Amino acid sequence: MIRFEHLAKTFRGRPALHDLTLEIPQGEIFGLLGHNGAGKSTTFGMLLGQVHPTRGEAFIRDISVQHNRFQALQRVGAIFETPGFYDYLSGWNNLRIFTGYTAKLGRAEMEETVRFVGLEKRIHDPVRVYSHGMRQRLALAQALLPRPELVLLDEPAEGLDPEGIHEMRNLILRLNREHGMTVLLSSHQLSEVEQLCSKIAILNQGHLVFQGFWKDLAGKSARYRLEIDDWEKGRAVLLACGAKVLEKNIVELPAAGDIADIITKMVHVGVRVSAVEPARQTLEELYLGKISKA
Repeated sequence: MIRFEHLAKTFRGRPALHDLTLEIPQGEIFGLLGHNGAGKSTTFGMLLGQVHPTRGEAFIRDISVQHNRFQALQRVGAIFETPGFYDYLSGWNNLRIFTGYTAKLGRAEMEETVRFVGLEKRIHDPVRVYSHGMRQRLALAQALLPRPELVLLDEPAEGLDPEGIHEMRNLILRLNREHGMTVLLSSHQLSEVEQLCSKIAILNQGHLVFQGFWKDLAGKSARYRLEIDDWEKGRAVLLACGAKVLEKNIVELPAAGDIADIITKMVHVGVRVSAVEPARQTLEELYLGKISKA
């Protein structure tokens, strides 16, 4: 669905993106991660044809955005940067004006989209009285008109309360599962990315430092949480087995390590083991570990 080929951008002699080559298949919810200034917005801007690359090309459905922007973006919707609306007009009239510029749609199609984002009860109110969450819903409705195959979402849950974040997450999942849309999203809320995406790409200082399944960031090592009565003896066993002792009773085993063998050895030397459970690393922990090494 999306392909970046050696994409690079320099602003006034300062590189913002270095030689980005990446493919995002159709039907994915794909996360683009990175700190402020890592190159995420620059990448979004070039994919939408709003920023011209210094080098390379971006493709949507094998159509070059740089050489045929209109055709490439025909079936693309986006929430990029701060959505702009006419505050004195209703949400409905904002959508009507937008579709007048993009594609003529019937009332029934617009109403269906409004229902999908949950704004049917407030769509005829002026946008100036909308909460932040309602504005985000209106922005999503705008991105879904006309029916896109690909949706780009830049910080879709930014500024939302916990209930709003939950609702936005469910809407994104429904777009993918019920409508088969490909979703490329950028977010600083890594817990949300963890629940939405299986594959991610990480940018650091404009460089692509990881792409693939985010769980692969953990490598082949395994982590467990142990509760034992004698950490002096237990630590000796762990170190002899090549395991690392981390904070909060967490131990990390080498690739060939077996927790059952380690527990057996601990019991043999008189260590009482009261609990052992897998300690899965969160995306936030894996992301921060990757960035710190980049």
